[in-house]
Amino acid sequence: MKAISCKTCPLQECELLLPHDHERKSFLEDFKAGEMTVEPGTQILLEGAMTPNLYTVLDGMGLRDKTLRDGRRQVINFVMPGDFLGLQAGVMGEMTNSVEAVTPMRLCVFRRDDLWTLFRNQPELSYALTWIAAAEEHFLGETIATLGQRDGKERIAWALLKLFQRMQGLGLGENRRVPLPFRQQDLADALGLSLVHTNKTLARLRSEGVANWSNGHLTVPDAEALATVAVTDPEPVQKRPFL
Repeated sequence: MKAISCKTCPLQECELLLPHDHERKSFLEDFKAGEMTVEPGTQILLEGAMTPNLYTVLDGMGLRDKTLRDGRRQVINFVMPGDFLGLQAGVMGEMTNSVEAVTPMRLCVFRRDDLWTLFRNQPELSYALTWIAAAEEHFLGETIATLGQRDGKERIAWALLKLFQRMQGLGLGENRRVPLPFRQQDLADALGLSLVHTNKTLARLRSEGVANWSNGHLTVPDAEALATVAVTDPEPVQKRPFL
């Protein structure tokens, strides 16, 4: 498969992502070490490992998760196009969670050792990495509030709303219907719920006409109604930088 030039990167067209100017595109063209394609189930980053590479997701979806010693799993986030993977290892030396492909994925590859070149020579892109780290912290704060204060139905409605808005911002799907190729178990592991409770709650939301997740797609007829169930507001998704 022919590598995609940073100057014609399809992520530049995503409404959710801030496009790069000519100078930054030229820098990223040299900064990029290559591309990688992976099949579903591939461990892109492994908890406890010191990876030599960092990645930007060009296409496909995955999961960021952490596994306890007894095998229990906590899904930390759902990985989508435009996400930057491995920053934690790039700064701290090793990963404290794993990233696994859920669908076929295509990734831009960057060498971890080159990260400091970016910080030295590209202040705008350095700020982009800082923004990405801050956004991740903000999302984790929202997640903690959700796990601590929302009940099961509110948690699931909140998660579906966030996923729906992210997909729409990336230009994925149409007519209130977006792809959602994850399993119910993944959602349950993200929200601290049992699979049975998750399944029953999804059926309840579907019967109420608020959200319908089936056959790998999520349909949300009315985002405001879903937000009401989630005890939140359907805030517009903020444009964000990417590498």
